[in-house]
Amino acid sequence: MSDLKKAPDRKAEGGPADRAPKREPQQRSVRVVVLALMIAMLLAMLDNLIVGTAMPTIVGDLGGLEHLSWVVTAYTLATAASTPIWGKLGDMYGRKGIFLTSIVIFLIGSVLSGMAQDMGQLIGFRAIQGLGAGGLMVGVMAIIGDLVPPRERGKYQGMMAGVMAIAMIGGPLVGGTITDHLGWRWSFYINLPLGAVALIMITAVLHLPKRERTKANVDYLGAGLLTVGITSIVLVTTWGGSQYDWNSAIIMELIAIGVAALAGFLFVETKAAEPIIPLHIFRNRNFTLMSVVGFMAGFVMFGAVLFLPLFQQSVQGASATNSGLLLLPMLLAMMIVSLVAGRITTSTGKYKIFPIIGSILMVTGLFLLSQMDTGTTRFTSGVYMAVLGAGMGFLMQITMLVAQNSVEMKDMGVASSSTTLFRTLGSSFGVAIMGALFTGRVNDEMAARGGAGATTHGAQLDAASLAKLPVPVREAYEYAVSSGTHIAFLVGASVGVVALVAALFVKEVPLRGAGPETAKVPVAEAV
Repeated sequence: MSDLKKAPDRKAEGGPADRAPKREPQQRSVRVVVLALMIAMLLAMLDNLIVGTAMPTIVGDLGGLEHLSWVVTAYTLATAASTPIWGKLGDMYGRKGIFLTSIVIFLIGSVLSGMAQDMGQLIGFRAIQGLGAGGLMVGVMAIIGDLVPPRERGKYQGMMAGVMAIAMIGGPLVGGTITDHLGWRWSFYINLPLGAVALIMITAVLHLPKRERTKANVDYLGAGLLTVGITSIVLVTTWGGSQYDWNSAIIMELIAIGVAALAGFLFVETKAAEPIIPLHIFRNRNFTLMSVVGFMAGFVMFGAVLFLPLFQQSVQGASATNSGLLLLPMLLAMMIVSLVAGRITTSTGKYKIFPIIGSILMVTGLFLLSQMDTGTTRFTSGVYMAVLGAGMGFLMQITMLVAQNSVEMKDMGVASSSTTLFRTLGSSFGVAIMGALFTGRVNDEMAARGGAGATTHGAQLDAASLAKLPVPVREAYEYAVSSGTHIAFLVGASVGVVALVAALFVKEVPLRGAGPETAKVPVAEAV
């Protein structure tokens, strides 16, 4: 039994001097646990960025270019579909064991992916990897929700935002370096040392009270219907407008299947003893509003990450080699603002103002980005990106914080997974809708300016292809990309207004602190 378990006796025996040593080992232990959790979070966020950089080499080795998109789609589908299930399993059977299981599955998928001998094997193994990844993000958020009272959680927001920035900037750089010097298979094997460190640290330092095992069975029917519904949504947003026309039979069928599955899921959840997503959590106004804000933030964030480097490479002539660095103004602003907002939340307990300010900055930043043209300098676009990043910094972690504060401790897992799921679905819709509008505008402008032949293989040209174009065609393409970026970010700004409206209706509910009212909140034991 650790010293922390004996703390109440010491409290009764002595005064402040006797109590002082207690808090320091507790805080130090929580920091160690959070560090281990951030390593696991880094695993999930780095993977797609590293593998994306290695994809040309992978295709050159394994072949199967026609199946290339499935390497990413299989991972994304498995991650999205499994996220709510991992959250519920953690609530039912204990957070630590379920989280460690997700890490092990992710690492098994990584090893198998690195050993793949053809594209079919790689796609299947990526699905296994994605299955584990679905438990990584939700496990991190739910465990932090268990360990750290909402009032204190702001201290760790900067760390989480920093991990996101490191992943987005470092992922392409690490992926390129590994592929060039060690081979593409190490793009997957690199997960092993990081995963091993996370497993060892979490096993050693994370001690949560044992949960009484629930007697209810897993809601298999609800899980199946939700999986079918999410899969249909992701496939529609992935394939629509690219591999298939939006009005094609397969897209219409997927929409019908998705709607039917989700309607069935909602019905089943009203009857299940242990629903995968308890619908009662949506009766809480703040939770529902934060789900809306999170969806919109995901819509905007991943759309921006997709189109900003494209604009800078195609219009401003930036190199694609260090593409992650192109997002540095946005990511640094997001990290700094998230840290400051977290500290203020911890010291004051107030948070309602942050989603409002964040939404206003997000809309402003997107509108400014929509005004970029062929004459916009890198400095100017960097300032616009910083405004958007500041808005995202106010939103990304606050949405999770308020959502977790809005539910009982027993629902911490499903609250974390639901919020993560809405953000993931938002990103899918954002990339699909903004991408469709961008591609359509680029193709229309190129056709109007006599350069349609340059984009017969899609609206995106790499730097090498762009340099080979005749000057008039290249100028037409730069104008077309600028015009496409304008419409994409203008739609993003409109979506941001929805987040602002939702934020205005958030109710300032006191954050659970470290006082008597949260005595049941578990803490990490000192090691």
